Amino acid sequence: MNAEADDQLWSAIAEPSRRRVLDLLVAGGEATASELAEQVPFTRQAVSKHLVVLEEAGLVSRRKQGRDVLFGVDGGRLDEATRALADQASRWDRRLDAIKRLAEAAHAESKETKESRS
Repeated sequence: MNAEADDQLWSAIAEPSRRRVLDLLVAGGEATASELAEQVPFTRQAVSKHLVVLEEAGLVSRRKQGRDVLFGVDGGRLDEATRALADQASRWDRRLDAIKRLAEAAHAESKETKESRS
């Protein structure tokens, strides 16, 4: 993913209401905006706006079936997001491990200094 696509993705899923809509689609499969609106505490218009943002981020796609527009999760993009998040978590784990080692070394050095003064 490029930086712009990453920003769009994280911005899309940062909003709790959009995550709720995405979760409903993941759990239940394709649905119309009206069907989704029946399961959330906000309007059909709000659901539609959230779906547009999710679609622009590549997380959701739409298809027409008769008069209905069905929305579904783009599994490939969701997999990309999952991998990107796992990669970010791994980088943070490495950073935190480095900080922990530095803190432990500083603590041990401080302890040795205090013991040598006694």
